[in-house]
Amino acid sequence: KDTLRRLEANGQVVFRYAEANGEVTAAANPNGSLGNIAGICNEKRNVLGMMPHPERAGEAILGSTDGLALFTSLIKYGEGGR
Repeated sequence: KDTLRRLEANGQVVFRYAEANGEVTAAANPNGSLGNIAGICNEKRNVLGMMPHPERAGEAILGSTDGLALFTSLIKYGEGGR
């Protein structure tokens, strides 16, 4: 509980499981994580850990492209776009 409070207080919770409209609900949480947390970062914000695996849904040949948007946005950000 102390770790969770510290992560929340430091703004280290990066992703949460949510509905398509952005509402954080229990139904949107596939694994029962506390606070619907799906991803966190370290204090320096240069390391990200996340439970979902978007790389498994990055190409149509893999059965889904739902994860592709994450990688596309990372490339765009790295190229100076936002």
